[in-house]
Amino acid sequence: MTKQTSNNLPAHPAAVPTAAARLGNLPAIISRISRAVEEETAAIRAGADYDMKSSNARKSRYLYELTRATKGVGDAEALAQYRADIEQLRQLLASNETVIRAHMSAVSEVADLMQDVIQRAEADGTYSALEFGRAP
Repeated sequence: MTKQTSNNLPAHPAAVPTAAARLGNLPAIISRISRAVEEETAAIRAGADYDMKSSNARKSRYLYELTRATKGVGDAEALAQYRADIEQLRQLLASNETVIRAHMSAVSEVADLMQDVIQRAEADGTYSALEFGRAP
């Protein structure tokens, strides 16, 4: 049976990438992921305005590419040649996770401080129900 394309025309068998061909793209995919993670980590450390939503979308897209590139590769030996790149990516991701956790902790602390300030301001009697209930 011939594989069909989206326009219902038969796809040429050579147009369907093999697992080996997809794995050949692995270094480029890992490189893109590494650059994105390094950029995000540096921006968070610098305290720069950084579009986390776009960064997360980009990382999700790269994860999808990585998943597609390794799909159907049941042989660990086929991935062995990329082990150093994968390990370096793993280290970058661990560092990124640490920075993101620290950033989220700082954001949480600031939010807690702001909530405390608001609660204290509301409790100083300025806007209490008793003040509004008194007649002149």
